Amino acid sequence: MRAITQNSFGGPDVLEIVETERPTPLSGEVVIQVRATGLNPVDAAVRSGAYPLLGEPPFAIGWDISGVVVETGPGARYKVGEEVYGMPFFPRAASGYAEYVATPSRQVARKPASLDHVEAAALPLAALTAWQGLVDLAQVGPGDRVLISRAAGGVGHLAVQIAKARGAYVIALASAGRHDFVKGLGADEVIDYRNADFTEVVSDVDVVLDANADGERSLAVLKPGGVLVSLMEHWNAELAAKVEAAGRRFAGVSVEPDYAALEAIAELADAGKLRPHVEATFAFEDVARAHEVLDAGQVQGKLVLTV
Repeated sequence: MRAITQNSFGGPDVLEIVETERPTPLSGEVVIQVRATGLNPVDAAVRSGAYPLLGEPPFAIGWDISGVVVETGPGARYKVGEEVYGMPFFPRAASGYAEYVATPSRQVARKPASLDHVEAAALPLAALTAWQGLVDLAQVGPGDRVLISRAAGGVGHLAVQIAKARGAYVIALASAGRHDFVKGLGADEVIDYRNADFTEVVSDVDVVLDANADGERSLAVLKPGGVLVSLMEHWNAELAAKVEAAGRRFAGVSVEPDYAALEAIAELADAGKLRPHVEATFAFEDVARAHEVLDAGQVQGKLVLTV
């Protein structure tokens, strides 16, 4: 099979396509023929060495996959021919930029029937991050006021939809050029963070989903008992202590595989309440170009490789 690997840290040009052995499933595992794989900012950070999650190269990056089960180990949850999607093994290597991936079957779920493989591959890491933060940790429900930063990005645009599906009032932070996009996702208010200080125009918020490492400033808008959900500072014990001392609750998200959440996300998609925005797709051979776009940091929604 073909897979994308790297032998050194660096720019997109370190990514190369190699021929390697197709994986064999162990007990409880499935082998998935990958039809599409989603790209995430963490992919670029690991590739460059800015976030040495996988140690020193050589290694293969990529986690978000959607495809078809082609082989099963004893006790696996799925049958050959079923379409599944997921984010195997994160934060360990899944080698998702490949034609075939082996994974524990409980780390993937059946693909949303209403989405194609490209759309499904755009979901797992970003949607699980939003779900685990808003639903599992903050328990967002009807009438809650939720502030979401980077609302046009990969996590943010899905978080807006998940919060709305839970009955929340959503206040979104996005640049002016993306306001129509974010309003189209269901946001009740959109604030241009470049021209307004959100701490001066927002108040009485029940939940902040912070993707900007802006936790201390977010305290100013949280009501007593409110929840700060931090994506970038989930490890920050000092911030957590300040939040708790202020009478609010701190919840750090470090996303992990979760087939039950993936099933719930698929249900939302099939109910017409959640749809990923794929800004661009790239052929497998164009992975370096895809990473150039990823590195630029201006992606609206997600990028996806077709395999």
